[in-house]
Amino acid sequence: MPTISQFFGIVIQMFWREHAPPHFHAMYAEHEALIDIRTLEVIKGYLPKRALNLTIEWAIEHRPELMEDWKLCQTKQLPKKIQPLE
Repeated sequence: MPTISQFFGIVIQMFWREHAPPHFHAMYAEHEALIDIRTLEVIKGYLPKRALNLTIEWAIEHRPELMEDWKLCQTKQLPKKIQPLE
């Protein structure tokens, strides 16, 4: 699973040929959440509140890039790296 971004201990990844809805995986320590790119809602899993807030802030800034990466992954292409939250 390619890592597309990392910031403040949070790792963002996407799988190839993943199921709908368009989403990404956010991991922080032992926690993992799947987050819908369109709604930015957690569809599975859990992140601590601070990590989730940082992840959502980052995703709001990069939603078009996330959708582009989703489309690349659906065709088994390598997703592009996305700038971390600063």
